[in-house]
Amino acid sequence: MRPVMRNRRGFTFVELMIVVTIMGLLASIALNRLIGTQSRSFVATMKSDLRNFALAEESYFYDFDVYSGDVTTLENRGFAISTGASVSVNEATVLGWSATATHANTPVQCYIFIGSAAPVGSATTAGEISCS
Repeated sequence: MRPVMRNRRGFTFVELMIVVTIMGLLASIALNRLIGTQSRSFVATMKSDLRNFALAEESYFYDFDVYSGDVTTLENRGFAISTGASVSVNEATVLGWSATATHANTPVQCYIFIGSAAPVGSATTAGEISCS
């Protein structure tokens, strides 16, 4: 006598719940990694803007023997700020300058100072960009 085999189709409820749970865990891991990557890209954008700003300031100083305290003046000379980012000059004298970069999509700010300008934010070494 053979056991009776039922015609079984589809998956059980428990099997489906296990699959949905695993997919949810994988999706949450992927989302966290995406958010971290996006934040790092905004910081990279701000650092790039500050490097370009430093070049523009030095070019302005070469022409006028003073650093510009106005970002618009440097924008008129070819300096461009990335979309969503902003750069503000904290101090600009004949002896140095300091600036802060922000981005609309992250609370992190980046700082730089050159010469005898007062250190700003987390920047402690002249010419090095620091973010916090």
